[in-house]
Amino acid sequence: MRNFVVSFVIIFFGFTLAIVYRNNKENEMVKAIAIALSLQKSSDAKSVILINSAIIADFFKKYPDLKKYKSDVSALYKKRNYKSIWYDRKGVIEFANLLYSKVNLLDEEGVASNLAYKDKIDGIFKEKRTDDLSPVDTELLLSSLYVFYAKKVFQGIDTKKIREIGWFLPLKNLSYENLLDSLLVDPKLLSKNEKQLFGQYYKLREALKKYRQIEKNGDWNPITTDFLPKEYNLGDSSKTIGQIRQRLAITGDLKQNSKSNLYDKELMEGVLNYKKRNSMKMDYSITSMLIQRMNTPIEKYIKAIIVNMERCRWIAPEMTKADEYIIINIPSFKLIFKKNGKKELESAVFVGETMNETVIISSNVTQIVFSPYWNVPNSIIENELVPAMSREKNYLEAHNMEWNNGKIRQKPGEKNALGLVKFIFPNANDIYLHDTPSKSLFESEYRAYSHGCINMSKAKELALLLLKDDPDWPIERINDAMKGGKETICILKKKIPIHIGYFTTWVNDSGEINFYNDVYERDDRLAELLFSDDSK
Repeated sequence: MRNFVVSFVIIFFGFTLAIVYRNNKENEMVKAIAIALSLQKSSDAKSVILINSAIIADFFKKYPDLKKYKSDVSALYKKRNYKSIWYDRKGVIEFANLLYSKVNLLDEEGVASNLAYKDKIDGIFKEKRTDDLSPVDTELLLSSLYVFYAKKVFQGIDTKKIREIGWFLPLKNLSYENLLDSLLVDPKLLSKNEKQLFGQYYKLREALKKYRQIEKNGDWNPITTDFLPKEYNLGDSSKTIGQIRQRLAITGDLKQNSKSNLYDKELMEGVLNYKKRNSMKMDYSITSMLIQRMNTPIEKYIKAIIVNMERCRWIAPEMTKADEYIIINIPSFKLIFKKNGKKELESAVFVGETMNETVIISSNVTQIVFSPYWNVPNSIIENELVPAMSREKNYLEAHNMEWNNGKIRQKPGEKNALGLVKFIFPNANDIYLHDTPSKSLFESEYRAYSHGCINMSKAKELALLLLKDDPDWPIERINDAMKGGKETICILKKKIPIHIGYFTTWVNDSGEINFYNDVYERDDRLAELLFSDDSK
């Protein structure tokens, strides 16, 4: 009986083809053949449409604004032997509805929904379809919808553009075909996609919801700046203090708003927490600079969160899965060393100045050098030392420097620019992490002073932690090596991953969002790329 039905369907389509041919509708003929062959070859009738490269090419000629998705859509069907993805015997599969609903909520993911022909796709999901789309057009529009969503949420902007803006951390390698396989097996992964994105992404997404709700509530009112004293301190009272209290309650730095205009101990704790989250000097005074920071428009905070969600899309979730790793965030001026998922060390750092920006890279720490020489780069010799030597004949001797094979180097010692220890990680930019004799610089809020290398306040502590399990390097030997007498090199038995990134917002382990100054002014440029029509 089944064979009779299939034969009848084929004969029926044969008559249809003849009519189509007479009306010179070659494209519809091809589609009709595809449907007929699909029904013939599918034993369970789940594959309603058979796609081929000619049909795909025809589709993207008909819908030219989707052409940038053609290669990815073609790859989806090639892997599936050109069988239908979005149809079963009942019609369009349920997963398509879930995908469509997620596309309509792209605002929650911090990206713009600018998909071409969205009106036609909307028609597919109306309770009573009124569109005139053929099954083939429906099929390929849905595949384009999937690639659009995957690029927006899981992939991020074009790889070439990421490199152009100076991001050299390893980029995530995403297979749209393999991802779709996983989603079709378990559609819930579309909502709970922790395996696809860097963990910080989801924390920032929650922060985005919070700040958008604050914006919606309309409570982000400017704090009065007229007739301000030099600063407010504990015990002072004013209308401005009441406004600050309200703001800190909104941001969560205060648990409640007592509506008092008095600067009391409760408000003091809120001020300290706000300063900590915004990488400001930790004191109790309320200055005009603090109020100016608080008066940052809510829209700017929202944009910063969205921009940093985008940066998270570029990172492979596995990047921070190592047993031990070092991560340095340039805008926060902080280094964190984690071991077995636990933060073992946090250290202040200072980074490259604007003219000598620290690069965004990943590498592995392979060596620790105790009491290092500082081999002065040619640029510093030409721009700084040569003029200094012309003014002061004994400049090199006064700074514990010497000529070495036509170069200048600074001898080991406490006054060495690299301090008493440096950490080597191979990279094309020849930057490294090191100690510094200029400890007072770490007290400043703004710490972009170096020529590109990273100076840290707790260099010895990091060395002790990295060598903690190495019996060849007990504390006594490390102390001796750091006395500055001679350079001593330690080859690490285990390479330690190090990642230097750029995040102007970051949610900590306690769920608090931190905002940092955009020290290299990169957020606006990325925002422009993110919301341009051709970004993905």
